Amino acid sequence: MIRVLPIILFSLSLLGELHAQVLVGPYAPPAGDVSSTAIHKDSAVFRGWASSCTLDRGPQNIANTSLGLTTVGSNTSATDKSGINGVVSLGDGGSATLTFDGKVSNGAGADFAVFENSFSNDFLELAFVEVSSDGVNFFRFDAVSLTDTDAQTGGFGSTDATNLYNLAGKYRAQYGTPFDLDELSGTIGLDVDAISHIRIVDVIGNISNPSYTSYDSQNNAINDPWPTAFASGGFDLDAIGVIHYAPTAVKEEDKIIQLSLYPNPASNIVYFNFEYQKQYKYRLTNINGSEIEYGALNNSLDISHLNTGIYFIYISAGDGIVVKKIIKQ
Repeated sequence: MIRVLPIILFSLSLLGELHAQVLVGPYAPPAGDVSSTAIHKDSAVFRGWASSCTLDRGPQNIANTSLGLTTVGSNTSATDKSGINGVVSLGDGGSATLTFDGKVSNGAGADFAVFENSFSNDFLELAFVEVSSDGVNFFRFDAVSLTDTDAQTGGFGSTDATNLYNLAGKYRAQYGTPFDLDELSGTIGLDVDAISHIRIVDVIGNISNPSYTSYDSQNNAINDPWPTAFASGGFDLDAIGVIHYAPTAVKEEDKIIQLSLYPNPASNIVYFNFEYQKQYKYRLTNINGSEIEYGALNNSLDISHLNTGIYFIYISAGDGIVVKKIIKQ
């Protein structure tokens, strides 16, 4: 028995590895893996965030509507940067339609990313993503779910991210699921270079009752945590980050931001002198491009809380943008 045991353990280990390989799907892995497509909320690729939201909540449990609709969050919860305003819970089949300060456009690679608030890599509440260039006609990204449907995923069950494609909620909190408008290029009735609205529609994970089941683009039933019969049930929308904006027509003076800043190097306050007085926004990054803070910019910026080093400030107004180096001493 002593000599046989190692062989038995090795065989069980090998079977376990083979079983794990069978379970792994063909799509991108969870956030943290080097081949993941997840984008962190502080990534320098984001140029903006949703500015308004219209809600159409769903029930806490579509099979028992007497429980009422979900109540967590409001129509401002999904606006601004991920992690700023909390989340809004959509409920079974509920939706949120968001607009932006400008039109989302089709650039190279992903054009926007959707953020959910999952607490882990495998507790994944999913949603469809639709876009519109006129606010009336919406077109859905082709979503794919290869999750097994032999058994219902419970309310706090696990889902393998590598079995999911083009479904919001694929990644844990603070990491956005990217979407590429090029996939919808050529769709009649849609201008992928001028997206005005993005709609998030909760996936109803029930796989036992066809009246409630959500299906992917390949007619697969989508199995995700269900029921989630509480006030925060369904997809919890955190934010939508914009990567590519369409150019907008602006006045000539808005295209060029002329300014001087002083002192530089500085220890506490940096002052700005602008040629034109208008509303400016700023984004401050470290030397590696990681975002530190952002917001409205007046004529000064307090940098006393920063560590000694080199920083870059991106200042924008209208379609104009300028980048300046700030040295903190």
